[in-house]
Amino acid sequence: MKEILVTGSNGQLGSEIRQLEKQYPGFAFTYTDVGELDLTDEKAVDDFLKSTSFDFCINCAAYTAVDKAEDDRELARLINATAVEYLTKACAHQNTYLVHISTDYVFDGTNYRPYVETDPPSPNSFYGLTKHEGEEAMGKFAGSGLIIRTAWLYSSFGNNFVKTMLRLGKEREVLGVVADQIGSPTYAGDLARAILDILSGEKLKEGVEIYHYSNEGVISWYDFAKAIMRESGTDCKINAIESKDFPAKANRPFYSVLNKAKIKKDFGLKVPYWLDSLKHVLVQLKNK
Repeated sequence: MKEILVTGSNGQLGSEIRQLEKQYPGFAFTYTDVGELDLTDEKAVDDFLKSTSFDFCINCAAYTAVDKAEDDRELARLINATAVEYLTKACAHQNTYLVHISTDYVFDGTNYRPYVETDPPSPNSFYGLTKHEGEEAMGKFAGSGLIIRTAWLYSSFGNNFVKTMLRLGKEREVLGVVADQIGSPTYAGDLARAILDILSGEKLKEGVEIYHYSNEGVISWYDFAKAIMRESGTDCKINAIESKDFPAKANRPFYSVLNKAKIKKDFGLKVPYWLDSLKHVLVQLKNK
């Protein structure tokens, strides 16, 4: 039986891992969030990792309020960078294999083709900068582990674009959604399954490897919103607008498509198409 620690487990990804737990009987899961383990307390992290011999740690904890991070810089850096350093060091000391979740925001979004893992990071928001610093901390201090960059995460849990569109679609007759930011949505349940399948296999490498994961397909936020309304039967008109017409405190990447060839090749993963996963989540939300 392999022991897995899931940090930040009350969020979207952690909640999806809980849903899949029974499908992975070879794993014993321990779930923590800030109430059980404060990752910004170095001694607490070190003591917790020493208390149980964990084989794996999946770090789902993050400061994800992109605009708020521009002002709340100290806390954003503490959670996204400093805490990752503490966790990475503790995992290395206990020989625990660490899976850390990062983001497309480590890139500036000016590319013309899907980003590969070896493209140089160039964050243009403070949130993206702190996530990049977290990656650097893991690369510097980890024994072995994975950094998985993902994008546009959503699920039936927590707050996300899908649930926001459904709520606003019921409240308003017309919505404007940006059509000049391009990427790939990611259903957190698909990412959770991919991580657990990877940890179940025998293909993990020594050292720290970076991988990209999102659902298949490339769309704009406008296309995504149109699909949410159509597939949910919500009668709300979606108008395409430009980013300049929807000002935000933090810069967004205009193109943040992630190339997934490496993770598919190394682990034999089959990545679901974004629309199929969206339909699945809409059914979940309808049944809740």
